[in-house]
Amino acid sequence: MEIWINPACSKCRSALQLLDEEGADYTVRRYLEDVPTQDEIRAVLERLGLEPWDITRTQEAVAKELGLNDWARDAGSRDRWVAALAEHPKLIQRPIITAEDGTAVVARTDEAVRDAMSR
Repeated sequence: MEIWINPACSKCRSALQLLDEEGADYTVRRYLEDVPTQDEIRAVLERLGLEPWDITRTQEAVAKELGLNDWARDAGSRDRWVAALAEHPKLIQRPIITAEDGTAVVARTDEAVRDAMSR
């Protein structure tokens, strides 16, 4: 299991604390430093069953600069969104846990973290 985190994020710290309390075996990816490639983002999206706009932090300053709220949210725009996430990883919602069964979850709640651990 891998967890994508931003150490400054309270939700990420809470998720790590819960994983530690439960004795989970996981690796940490500080995705702002170890930026995922477009292919890695696509793979995580497939595991999540989501589209790139579903995991985009649209309230970030860079999102407003890019005008993301005005971008189309359709199959033809998918690559544009993925490219933006790869170029500006701060836009990626966090934490994301990739579970051992090949799925993933956006683990913003204790329930979601536990769900990932049970997979």
